[in-house]
Amino acid sequence: MNVSYAPADGTRLIYLMGASGSGKDTLLRLLRTHLRGDEPVLVAHRYITRESGDSEDSLSLTEDEFGRRAALGCFALRWSSHGLHYGIGVEIDAWLACGAAVIINGSRAHLPQAHARYPALTAVEVTVAPALLARRLAGRGRENAQQIAQRLARATQAYTVPPRCRLLRVNNDAAPESAAAELLDIARGKLAA
Repeated sequence: MNVSYAPADGTRLIYLMGASGSGKDTLLRLLRTHLRGDEPVLVAHRYITRESGDSEDSLSLTEDEFGRRAALGCFALRWSSHGLHYGIGVEIDAWLACGAAVIINGSRAHLPQAHARYPALTAVEVTVAPALLARRLAGRGRENAQQIAQRLARATQAYTVPPRCRLLRVNNDAAPESAAAELLDIARGKLAA
């Protein structure tokens, strides 16, 4: 059965993005700890075709399962990067329809497609100094030296920001609690929209 929700315009959608190692998962984890019990701010799970790390809020799927779910229309957004498939479930449309502010962990390269589906979304880029980003990538032990070099090169590449797309930046060079608080303020602002 293929159930589809009409996508909201994205007024309360925050499309979080940033280079691999910029600390997006850490910020999302910290943000959750500061939510009030009745606060309708939700962080969407990201589906990915690799094992998820302990610090990620992702659900691991095999390539076959990812393809099956894509064919059934289970993803509101999906993209490929570094030989992996990523998806955000259609449940976010129901959450938005209920009045929640929703944060998704997206991809800079996929921003135009996300903006096409949700034209009122707010894109938030997490920025980090290159030397700090290199240390973080090396410290997580997920990539070899060549892969880290490729990720660092990609981190400085320009990406397309669609016309009329609201783009904010949150710097995560200092204590991640400060950047998480800034992100939470953005989400709380969406609740008033």
